[in-house]
Amino acid sequence: MSPRLPVASALAAIALAACVRVNVHGDPGQAMTTTLRVASYNASLYSDQAGGLLRRLEAGDDGARKVAAVLQQVRPDVVLLNEFDHAPSGRAADAFQRLYLEVPQAGGRPLRYPYRYMAPVNTGVPSGLDLDRSGHVAAATPVAGEDAAAARSRGNDAWGYGLHPGQYGMLLLSMHPIDAASARTFQLLAWNALPGAARPIDPATGAPWHDDATWAQLRLSSKSHWDVPVHTPLGTVHGRASHPTPPVFDGPEDRNGARNHDEIRLWTEYIDGGDAPWLCDDAGRCGGLGTDARVVILGDLNNDPVDGDGRHDAILGLLAHPRVLRMPAPRSAGAAHAAGAERPGRRGDPSHATGDFGPRTGPLRLDYVLPSAGFRALASGVFWPAPGEEHAGLVDGSDHRLVWVDLAD
Repeated sequence: MSPRLPVASALAAIALAACVRVNVHGDPGQAMTTTLRVASYNASLYSDQAGGLLRRLEAGDDGARKVAAVLQQVRPDVVLLNEFDHAPSGRAADAFQRLYLEVPQAGGRPLRYPYRYMAPVNTGVPSGLDLDRSGHVAAATPVAGEDAAAARSRGNDAWGYGLHPGQYGMLLLSMHPIDAASARTFQLLAWNALPGAARPIDPATGAPWHDDATWAQLRLSSKSHWDVPVHTPLGTVHGRASHPTPPVFDGPEDRNGARNHDEIRLWTEYIDGGDAPWLCDDAGRCGGLGTDARVVILGDLNNDPVDGDGRHDAILGLLAHPRVLRMPAPRSAGAAHAAGAERPGRRGDPSHATGDFGPRTGPLRLDYVLPSAGFRALASGVFWPAPGEEHAGLVDGSDHRLVWVDLAD
């Protein structure tokens, strides 16, 4: 979370927060409807070296300029950025705000977020265990002359794959006050605590892929799972932020596929409510969410409902959960033009895709903004203009695209 604002800055922030987007429906004499635009964007703002993102931003970065330009076009009230390297100092987040968002990009207007939330993640944090079963525990920090294979081994033995603590982190930006004191994080939650956990199995032996001692210590979240209350004109909205591991880069044991499945399923368990004594956050508070809370689940969940790798039942179960709002999937004009959009065997509508992964994979729907039932979704979209349309050249700042939803009571 950002340091406490000075009084003058705080007053300016409150004034800014009060300037909410309004839509008028029906006759001009009818009351205006306050809307809240919520977005998720995997921004690909990371570095393989600790502190590298800050150096990248301070040197001037074309990818960051395009990411900021997209945000200036869409102008969400609340946005989760995935793959934004975490550092406790917050200097990279400061630099992105000051050098990119507050500077006009590609004809856009400056954008300032008075509030933000950051917290540690599991990526790059040494486990001290041989998680990839290579036969040795990788060094906790880079060693002189480390080659690519040694770096990968170090990343594989971290609690979540990463080459330094905080790589591929998360950053929540908001126009409205964030209640950081009430936020819950689940960075440390053990995977085996999840009821019915999908423990990876070695198909060659039929035995669990991790030994019992390792399985007992494994963390569920590859980054973290956050529940961050935001005080908006629509009331307190709980932003559920996560970025499950990709269900690839493993072997026949499918350990990443199993983990991705269960990272997504954690949200289903959480919004089920109830006591759930196993569901304990990093501060020791246990239990799921109250049934009256308003929620938006955000993030790159790394699972398309029907296409690509991964176990699809968890994301399908989350989309069909009775507490998740039934609404059309956000769509774009540009995804249908991506290489692989017409790949044989494809099942899903390419216009729903949120990422461009080349001709062999094609575009996939991996990024989500899922409001809880009780909201009205007035509009939604994926920022992916068709080739030749205005701002089409902005989208390649990341291999993912921003997805947004406008919400009202």
